[in-house]
Amino acid sequence: MSKDWHSGHFCCWQCDASLTGLRYVLREEHPFCVKCFEQIHANVCEECTKPIGIDSKDLAYKEKHWHETCFLCHTCKKSLVDQQFGSKNERIYCADCYDVEFASHCDGCGEIFKAGTKKMEYKGKQWHENCFSCFKCQVPIGTKTFIPRENDIFCTDCFETKYAARCVKCSEIINAGGLTFKGEPWHKECFICSACSTSLSGVKFSLKDDKPYCQTCYGDMFAPKCSNCLKPIVAKGIAGVGGTKFVTFEDRHWHDDCFVCTGCQTPLSNKGFITDGPDVLCSECAKSKLQLS
Repeated sequence: MSKDWHSGHFCCWQCDASLTGLRYVLREEHPFCVKCFEQIHANVCEECTKPIGIDSKDLAYKEKHWHETCFLCHTCKKSLVDQQFGSKNERIYCADCYDVEFASHCDGCGEIFKAGTKKMEYKGKQWHENCFSCFKCQVPIGTKTFIPRENDIFCTDCFETKYAARCVKCSEIINAGGLTFKGEPWHKECFICSACSTSLSGVKFSLKDDKPYCQTCYGDMFAPKCSNCLKPIVAKGIAGVGGTKFVTFEDRHWHDDCFVCTGCQTPLSNKGFITDGPDVLCSECAKSKLQLS
């Protein structure tokens, strides 16, 4: 201890018994005889509750201590020295006994997770690493991206093959940016005018025989022409929804704001009118024309 003592003064710090020529133990720089050290400072064995003397190996786990011969499985009493073990409810178990009593089961194969086995967990379920696999192709997913569907999990390739929406035009998978028309999925770039192939995504269009057309093509090909301005009368809605007001009489058609008196240009919508050949006249202009004739 790098200090000098009279032989009669080198004594146990607790009982004052002489330590000259005897074994002793230092504790916080104070010497203790073996008996006092074991009574005061030695760790107590969790199994037999006796002090772990200086001549015994002290095995420690989570601030608990055992004699080497007392470090046993709680169930089968097998020695755990240099063996895998687990702890539960402040008791220690060999790997086999721990698995039998406490190990959880794989949601894939139903077998237990042995001590030290890697688990894959997702939403309250757990799998062995090799059991955490795609429901369709059975390839382990590991750390790759996966997609859940009801009670199953799929790798991205299998999920897209089995469930992803496919464009009704090109039959390819729609990963992003699709749209729905008449209850069926389309790529935006595939939803085009049936005549000129212009994209119709987000723009006005009209239908003919369940086929979409841009307003220009629909007007040129199918829409009735206004008898006044000679332009097509087409819907004004987006995605085929909505419409425009127009007037039909016999085999002629007018935009609502084009249906005016040929003579004075007075709007005739919701008013009486008289036709005279190609002319449409309000009652006043019709009277004037009759008087002149």
